[in-house]
Amino acid sequence: MPEWGEKRQWEWEWYDEGYKMNPEYYLPLSYLNAWEYCPRRFYLEYVLGEMAENEHIVLGNHLHRNINEAGVTQEGDTVIHQQQWVWSDRLQVSGVIDAVEERSGELIPLEYKKGKMGRHLSDHFQLCAAALCLEERTGKTIPQGEIFYHANRRRQPVVFSPELRQMTEEAILAAQLAESRPMPAPIDHKTKCHACSLQGICLPFEMKQLRS
Repeated sequence: MPEWGEKRQWEWEWYDEGYKMNPEYYLPLSYLNAWEYCPRRFYLEYVLGEMAENEHIVLGNHLHRNINEAGVTQEGDTVIHQQQWVWSDRLQVSGVIDAVEERSGELIPLEYKKGKMGRHLSDHFQLCAAALCLEERTGKTIPQGEIFYHANRRRQPVVFSPELRQMTEEAILAAQLAESRPMPAPIDHKTKCHACSLQGICLPFEMKQLRS
C-alpha cells in the first residue's frame, strides 16, 4: 500500500479483498471547498466541467506559484512536506495539501489562501477533510491545522473539533450525492455571486429575475 504523498495510477486496483477505486477518482478536496461556497458552483465545475477565470482565480494561482512544487524542507525543528497527496478510502475523498508540517511528532496540515482571515467554513471543511485523510493514512490523531491568509500575512489555527469533523463528513456525503441529482438553484448571496468566476455561466441574478 502506498503511504501518504504517493499517487496511484489506475482508476480501479486489486487488493486482497478485491478491486477498489483508485483514490485519484475520489471527490477532490478542493471541490469540497466549492460545495460549501456554493452547491451550484460545485455542480457546474465538478459535474458539468465548467471552468472560468477571474481576478480572484488568477491571483490565487499566482500566490501558489512558489508552493506548487512537491518536496521536503526543514526550518529549525519543523520538517515541511510540500504538496502532499492524501486520501481517505472510508470517505472517498482525495487531494493535495499545500503543506504538512511535522513539529514535535505532530502532523499539522497547512493551506494557503489569498483572502482575509475569518470563519470561512469552505476553507475549514477542506482543511479538516485533509486532516481526516492524514489520520487514516498515518494512524495519528491530528488535533488542528492552519490556514495562511495572504491578505493578512498571518496563519489562522483551525481546531478539528468533533462538531467540525461531523459537519465536514456531512458536507462530503452531500457533495457526493449531488452528482446524481438535479443542478441546485443559485444561492441568494450577492457578495459570493459577484466574486464568483462562474457568474457568467451560472447567471444567478438573471435566474432570480425569472423566478420572480
